[in-house]
Amino acid sequence: MDNENTEKKAIEGDQPEQPGEGTATAVAEDPCRQQITVEIPADVVAEEQESIVQQYAKQARVPGFRQGKVPASVVKSRFADQIKEQMLENLVPQYFRVAVMSGGYKPISSPHISDLKADPGEAIRFTASFDVMPEFELGNYKTIKIEKPNIEVSDDEVEHEIKHLQDQQASFDPVEEERALQDGDFAQVSFEAAPKQPESAEGEQKPEQATEPVRMDEVMVEIAGPSTVAEFTENLRGANAGDERTFDVVYPAEFHDQRLAGKTLSYKVKVNAIKKKTLPELNDAFAKELSPEIETMGKLREVIKENLRSHRQHEADHQGKEQLIDQLVSTHEFPVPSSMIEHQIDLRLERGLRALASQGMRPEDMKRLDFRKLRLGQREAAVKEVKSGLLLHKIADAENIQVSDEELDQELFTLAQQTQQSPDEVKQQLSKEQGLDRIRARMRGEKALNFLYSNMQ
Repeated sequence: MDNENTEKKAIEGDQPEQPGEGTATAVAEDPCRQQITVEIPADVVAEEQESIVQQYAKQARVPGFRQGKVPASVVKSRFADQIKEQMLENLVPQYFRVAVMSGGYKPISSPHISDLKADPGEAIRFTASFDVMPEFELGNYKTIKIEKPNIEVSDDEVEHEIKHLQDQQASFDPVEEERALQDGDFAQVSFEAAPKQPESAEGEQKPEQATEPVRMDEVMVEIAGPSTVAEFTENLRGANAGDERTFDVVYPAEFHDQRLAGKTLSYKVKVNAIKKKTLPELNDAFAKELSPEIETMGKLREVIKENLRSHRQHEADHQGKEQLIDQLVSTHEFPVPSSMIEHQIDLRLERGLRALASQGMRPEDMKRLDFRKLRLGQREAAVKEVKSGLLLHKIADAENIQVSDEELDQELFTLAQQTQQSPDEVKQQLSKEQGLDRIRARMRGEKALNFLYSNMQ
C-alpha cells in the first residue's frame, strides 16, 4: 500500500457517500498528538473488493479472453495486488475521515498510517496518528508592559546628518601644483589584486587553484583616511601621478569584509591623479540641490529631524513588539504541534536560501550546506513564532478582531504591485491550497499584535 498517497487522501479526499459504520478507538499520545485505531467491517471490505473486481473484469485485457468477458476468478488471481491497493486507497481515507468526524477531532497534519492489517475475508484495521491544536487558557495578556524608548532627535544628531550629506555632495578637484601625495589627499588609482597563497612549513607556497586577479579602475583612496587600509597609505604616500606601487595587504581575521578576512592580497597600484576633496557650502542653494521642495537650510533641518524621528519610531515599534511577544510567550506554557514547528522551520530556511541566492550563492554551493545543522539552528525561533501565532490567534478570538474583505483586498492589491500582477491573478493563484486563508490569518495576527501594542502604551 502507498502509505503516503493514502495519508494524503485521508485529509484531502472527497467525503464518502454514506460509508458503513466502522469502529474507532482513540489514544492521546501527547497533548498535540492524537492516535486512533480504526476498523472497517469485513462485509464492507468484501463489497468494495467485489466492486473493484467488476471494474477490472470490464476493462482488463487478458490473453485468451475477450475484453469484458474475463472471469472474476481470473481477475482476482491476476490483479490481486492492484485490487488490494485500490481497495485500501478507497476505504482507509474514507473511514479515517468518518472516525475523525464522529470523534470530533480536528487534524492539522496529514495522518501517519501504521499497523495496517488487511487479511483476506477479514476486517481492515489500521492506526492513524495526527497532530491537533493544543488546548490552553489565556493569561492576563493586557497587563504586559514594556519600556518605551526615547525617540527624540537632538540638534547635534541633525547636524551630524547634514555633515554626512555635505560629504556625499563633495567634489574631487585636481591638485594644480606638481607634488607628491600627502596626508589628506585623494589618490585616483587603478589596481590589480591577486590572492597570495600561504606558505608551507618549509617556506614553499602551497599549490592551490589559480585565481584570476581583480582589476578596478578610477578608485579614490584617501591618504591617511580613517577608513583607508594602512598599507595603502604607507605605500602611496609620497607617490606622484603616473607612479606604480606593488605591495601586499594582510587582512585580519576580523576584517569587516568577510571575502577578505584572514587573506593576503598582492596589489599592483597605479596613481592616475592626485585630487583634493572640496565640500559644498551649507546654504539654501545646498538645500535646494538636495531637493527642489526644500528651499532653505531651516526646512532641510526640519525634514532631517522628522525623518530621523520617524525611523527611530519605526525601530522602537519593531523592538517593542518583539519584547511584547517575548513576554507573551514566556508567560504562557503549552505544547506545540511538531508538524507546525517543522513547517515554520521550512519557511525560515526557504527565506534564508532565497536571501543567499540574491547575494550570489550558487545552487551547487547551497547543496553542500549542512541542512540538518541549519534546521536545528532554526528550531528555537520557529517554536517561538508558532507559539506567538497561536497566542495572537486566541487573543483575536477573545477581542473579536477580524479582517474585513476590504482589508484583504487591499493586501492583495499590494501583493499584486510587488509581483507585477493584477489583483485578480494574485487572488486566483492564492485561492489554491488555502492561500487566502493563510494571508487572512496572518493579517488577523498582526491586528491582534497591534491591538496589544497600542493598548499598553
